[in-house]
Amino acid sequence: MEFDVENIKLADDRSFVTINGLWTGKKPPFITVGVIRNTNFTESGRIDYSDVAWLQVEQKQLEKRQLKPGDIVIERSGGGPKQPVGRVVYFDRSDEPFSFSNFTSAIRVVATNEFDPKFIFYNLLELYQSGNTEDIQRRTTGIRNLDFSAYKERASFPRISLSEQRKIAAVLSTVQRAIEQQEKLIALTTELKKALMHKLFTEGLRGEKQKMTEIGLVPESWEVAHLGNVAMLKSGGTPSRNKTEYWKDASIPWVKTAEVNYCTIVDTDEKITDAGLDNSAATLFPSGTLLMAMYGQGITRGKVAMLGIEAATNQACVAIISNQDIRTKFLYFFFEDKYERIRTLGHGANQKNLSGEILKGLSVAYPKSIEAQDGVIARLEELDRKIVVHRRKRTALSDLFRTLLNQLMAAQIRVNNIDL
Repeated sequence: MEFDVENIKLADDRSFVTINGLWTGKKPPFITVGVIRNTNFTESGRIDYSDVAWLQVEQKQLEKRQLKPGDIVIERSGGGPKQPVGRVVYFDRSDEPFSFSNFTSAIRVVATNEFDPKFIFYNLLELYQSGNTEDIQRRTTGIRNLDFSAYKERASFPRISLSEQRKIAAVLSTVQRAIEQQEKLIALTTELKKALMHKLFTEGLRGEKQKMTEIGLVPESWEVAHLGNVAMLKSGGTPSRNKTEYWKDASIPWVKTAEVNYCTIVDTDEKITDAGLDNSAATLFPSGTLLMAMYGQGITRGKVAMLGIEAATNQACVAIISNQDIRTKFLYFFFEDKYERIRTLGHGANQKNLSGEILKGLSVAYPKSIEAQDGVIARLEELDRKIVVHRRKRTALSDLFRTLLNQLMAAQIRVNNIDL
């Protein structure tokens, strides 16, 4: 089923106009304006206003380039191998002056008696998400540019009634608002967990007196010991990449540092064979083992994860197997709380790495009572479960949004048949 109506191309200048991006200029008078850049684009088409650039620009330059509510900003230069150029975002603010960078353009609906701007935006979002801008990218000096003439010929919109357009846009907006609500709940619960961790690891479960240690304030009754005295540490290894028999038709999970990210690991991107395990420094660790990333790009170093399966690791991960004095999951949360401090312990000229020796000397604080450790674990696991629930809801809503976007834009379903 398709819309049995005329389709109007974006190239139709009676219905749409495009405006080139802003240059700051050098002639006064100047005005302060928020400038939407590629970095402010999100996958869902919302604008991330958290780091919008505020610049002094020529008032004359701004006059023809100031965004109006309902404008659509399109990325014309940028992108990358896994992110084609051509992303779009919808602008809906009127509180402060905003414009857009010279790597972008604005699309404005002028035939507002025929087309709803939000409906046009969702059409363009679907065009991008379905991969229909990939073959009209052009590369110059490593930068990907959108062939905008080809884009305006390709993008087209059914001339259906305004009421139908607005209903479609309303349905999609409703799902997006639900996604945003889950994102807010994830952020709120994450912040609550962070605050609770700090409180528990400085005051304990009952807000007891504190003592100063080399790792800061801890509850007065807690033990402070070097990690090497309460746990065994062992690193992994990487089988030779030149030996196909170590990797082909493999079934043993093999963890890389990028997968160590405050989670329980139940699967891995890569697997190794028994021969790979036997002929390398890799070791098979049991489920329940605590892993820490000793080095890695960006924010990876110092993160931890729990194994939910038997798995081997590469040499950039260290396995931490605690003794009977301390729960492994307690250490997991302790290291999550002390993440920033742990990162400062690394060494290396170009990349600060951790090592087994450094970690063995790391001081950890814990209650002598296993019951008290279990109490700390229970409080924090409760918040983790809430975060997981909200993430699952966000994933389900995101899948629903992509399905509805595709089906509504292709007229495979009609809005009157949807009951949200």
